[in-house]
Amino acid sequence: MEQMDTPPHHPLKGVKVLELSQILAGPTCGVMLADLGATVCKVEKFPGGDDARAYRKPGDLAMTPSFMMINRGKRSVAIDVRTPQGRDALIRMVKQVDIVTENFRVGVMERLGIGYDDLRVHNPQLIYCSITGYGREGELARKGGFDLILQAFTGLISVTGEEGRQPVKPGVSIADVNAGILAAFGILAAYIHRLKTGVGQRVDTSLLQASLQHMYWHAAGYFSSGLIPQPVGTAHALIAPYQVYQCRDGGIAIGGANQSNWERIADVLGHPEWKEDPLFDTPDLRLQHRHELQQRIEAILAAADVSVWCARFDEAGVPAGPLQNVGQALEHQQSKAVRMVVETEAPGGGKMRTLGLPVLLSGTNEIASTPAPRVGEHTFQILREFGFSELEIGGLSSAGVIFQADAAA
Repeated sequence: MEQMDTPPHHPLKGVKVLELSQILAGPTCGVMLADLGATVCKVEKFPGGDDARAYRKPGDLAMTPSFMMINRGKRSVAIDVRTPQGRDALIRMVKQVDIVTENFRVGVMERLGIGYDDLRVHNPQLIYCSITGYGREGELARKGGFDLILQAFTGLISVTGEEGRQPVKPGVSIADVNAGILAAFGILAAYIHRLKTGVGQRVDTSLLQASLQHMYWHAAGYFSSGLIPQPVGTAHALIAPYQVYQCRDGGIAIGGANQSNWERIADVLGHPEWKEDPLFDTPDLRLQHRHELQQRIEAILAAADVSVWCARFDEAGVPAGPLQNVGQALEHQQSKAVRMVVETEAPGGGKMRTLGLPVLLSGTNEIASTPAPRVGEHTFQILREFGFSELEIGGLSSAGVIFQADAAA
């Protein structure tokens, strides 16, 4: 990709965000907004803070890598919003911000007196984003939302796995991450609307919607035929050959998404006669005889290594690539070239690697690189910025309404 001598774009510079969300979906939204230049203040309970701070595996440091990954570039203000004083302090801050994000169950924020209708009275321009499990309407609206449960509920798990075996959960938190992306998308749309009209609004998305969005093609098939999609491993429900095949030393993904690619595949594999084979000469027939086609392809691929076949397919213009593990993908130069693997500041000093913003503006970006905060690390600093006096801050601290982390911790 051509590198452009353009300064990094921070289109949200000056935009203030209060993040009352935790774990993954809301913080994913928050780190994307921070990477675009927004000032994100993470409002946390104390002493524990965001529940994701406790999600650790053996050997993790005090601040877990998973938490640091999606909370870099943010500052933490610890406020007990369950108390009247804490609620009033939050409302005072809301009057001065552009965006609030939250992912509590439906009704929780309203019971605390800090729901959208409560807050927009104090700030009509406020953009208030809620991420729920099942949405705000319907019989399941008040149920809690969890990535695994919503992947199961929406059929996503039912179409994942090897053919003829039990379905499996995808190896990533699709519902949570996509909900965070959709939240950021909705917030940006609402912000554009506010720039045009001066009016804020509520933005809603859910893990249900975030999961169902992945089902575009499966839903199309069901709506048109009534057939229930089944798992097909790495294969495609509508195209063949289009899956991962085994070579001598590992897997290779090959994409025969159209007739010309199929013909090139047959040529590369040394079997041009397959192009006229009555089992494979149309897309429908190739899909119908996918298993036999897989056996024939893998019998040939077994003669050479993945790297050899990748080179041959690349030379022929066939979409193909190696089946890599996570480490291989992260260490690949192409991941660095598109700035998806970048360095950021580590808590306590030094540098650490992280995933970057998956969008380039004019060929550039510059992520929010300050380290993820400790619980309440910036409480006093943030409150001062929002106009609280030293006397007020001291009173809130003495009353146990706010928490400031020990600077020496």
